[in-house]
Amino acid sequence: MTKPTPDVRPLPTPYPRPHSEPTPRPFRIAIPQDRIDDLRRRLADTRWPDELPGVGWSRGVPTGYLKDLAEYWRTGFDWRAQEAAVNAYDQYTAEVDGQNVHFLHVRSPEAGATPLLLLHGWPGSVVDFLDVIGPLSDPRAHGGDPGDAFHLVIPSLPGFGLSTPLAGPGMDTARMATVFTGLMSRLGYERYGVQGYDTGSWIAPEMGKQTPERVVGVHVNGMIAFPVGADGEMDGLSKVEQRRWQTMQNFNDGYLQCNSKRPQTVAYGLTDSPVGQLAWIVEKFKELTDPEEGLPEDSVDRDRMLTNVSLYWFTGTAASAAQIYYEEISASSWGGAEGSWGGAEGSWGETEAWDKAEGWGETGGGAKVPTAVLVSARDVTVRRWAARDHDIVRWTELELGGHFLALEAPEALVADLREFFRELR
Repeated sequence: MTKPTPDVRPLPTPYPRPHSEPTPRPFRIAIPQDRIDDLRRRLADTRWPDELPGVGWSRGVPTGYLKDLAEYWRTGFDWRAQEAAVNAYDQYTAEVDGQNVHFLHVRSPEAGATPLLLLHGWPGSVVDFLDVIGPLSDPRAHGGDPGDAFHLVIPSLPGFGLSTPLAGPGMDTARMATVFTGLMSRLGYERYGVQGYDTGSWIAPEMGKQTPERVVGVHVNGMIAFPVGADGEMDGLSKVEQRRWQTMQNFNDGYLQCNSKRPQTVAYGLTDSPVGQLAWIVEKFKELTDPEEGLPEDSVDRDRMLTNVSLYWFTGTAASAAQIYYEEISASSWGGAEGSWGGAEGSWGETEAWDKAEGWGETGGGAKVPTAVLVSARDVTVRRWAARDHDIVRWTELELGGHFLALEAPEALVADLREFFRELR
């Protein structure tokens, strides 16, 4: 790793910065064998619930499907091979503003490469980006233009996976953005791009708002934008946009309510039962991947999906990874007086309070840097609402892919990132 250039400027944070911050420490994943054996024993001893006949996926993950997947996790899944795939890249841990941060740091062989931060979401991890690392960092070796190369920094979000323990209450998207701007400074990157999906699509624009002089561009997928009650904002919506808004209102947000209101209580079952953790995560892969009627492994490699689940299991981060939802929903005014997204009808309807909580929904709000939005076939983003909140200079709609685009359609994500940042260069 290139020796970072010291940055003596204070970080934009309300939290005190330590007098001295240690150099990032090299890291490798090495799960003890007894913990792998314990996982297999617990899977073998699972106490399975009864199931109503003929209900399929309509009431949750079907028992037959989950039994097959759990058995493969126990007898066919090779954790050591997946561990080695991540360990093939340089990894580090660093303390930034009191938070331990784990990250991959992949330097491009191209000297003029653009630094790029890649941010995952829930229930994802750094594993989500394994298929895009090579094409983004070394396009010459993957049939691309070497001028499109990136130096990559891929962190585990605070409280997720190996970025533990969580520093404490208050680790919302703004605080996470501050941690990551601090990390990029520590690595000597004065100007860089940011890409994120899901939770990462909240953090990336926030980084642009906090340090617009450093963030050259923001690229997001899985973005969500809402109406705020302004005159005319619902007029003239296309059929596609009407469908997206209907999908948002009908969204099954049971997991969201649990994560945002009682993350600690739910975590006991998820931390004690690997099948519970498996069902909790695999249902989101089922609901948010493309095609909608397919099984999760029709869209995402089964071993890659189980690697994600295994990381949550081995690190015991069901509770800490859910805290971001509590901070952004229950600990803020997003949900209005009821403290939830749902309002009376259980939809995502209380959006005016949400927007005001983050300063969004106001003219000129959102990121002050050029922003690109990549919309997959399963995304629900409405352009006019997103443009109200962000300085959108590029909008791309795909006819394929779902929420986990780096896993489902990595080539599409790579192509859009290259084109967007090529324009900014």
